[in-house]
Amino acid sequence: MGSKVDPAFQGVAYQAQEEVYYDDGREIALLHFVYKHPQLEQMRGNPQRVLDAIDEYGKTQKYLMNIGPYKAKTVTELIAAEKPQVMVELGGYVGYSAIAFAAAVQAAGGKQYFSLEHNPEFAAVITMLADLAGLRDIVQVVVGNSADSLRRLHRNGELKQIDLLFLDHLKPAYTPDLKLCEELELVRPGSVYAADNVVKPGNPPYLKYVRSTVEQKKEALAASNDNGPQGNPKLVYESRFVEGWEPSGVPDALEITRCTGIDT
Repeated sequence: MGSKVDPAFQGVAYQAQEEVYYDDGREIALLHFVYKHPQLEQMRGNPQRVLDAIDEYGKTQKYLMNIGPYKAKTVTELIAAEKPQVMVELGGYVGYSAIAFAAAVQAAGGKQYFSLEHNPEFAAVITMLADLAGLRDIVQVVVGNSADSLRRLHRNGELKQIDLLFLDHLKPAYTPDLKLCEELELVRPGSVYAADNVVKPGNPPYLKYVRSTVEQKKEALAASNDNGPQGNPKLVYESRFVEGWEPSGVPDALEITRCTGIDT
């Protein structure tokens, strides 16, 4: 898969990704765009209309590093099939995934959606847009470092299990944060993970970890000098690669991983 934009996205793709493509004021500009939108009243309590407005900003104003409608469809179909009671996302940005996936969790009978976001300004945008979409009762936005937030939620008893984990934050944090979830026993047989951007920009360490056998993970752990989370190498994973597209029309993919058991 290369970096060429697919011709099918002509006229419907987001603006091109610039050298500086986030945290330059565009996130707050998006909030103003949505709340000044002529269709604002139609957005209230309607997740899809809010997503449409976010997409409109990305197409007509500036690029946004959202998962976009194409890969989001893969995850919403996964939610419909798995019916998670509790879903957690690591990296919320401006709330596109939180709105799309929390609405799907709610429709599938789920109860909680935690959006963990490091940047407090982005977290405020997520909160306001999720509230506009009518998802206040299911979406809980948690501000701070992802590992610290996971530990705090677990320690406080707010988060006891993760049925579906969506990883879309700092790429080097994917593997240690998953290992932390293993250590805290937040993930277990039956848990499913969806990791974004495994092609663009790519995440070889994460793919190696979730595709490894129990024996391979045990060997890697024995040889490791890493002082970070050690995980639970006994968890058995089945993983698959699902091709998709960035909203700008550039090829990307998701890695969908299921914990199928514990090796004894």
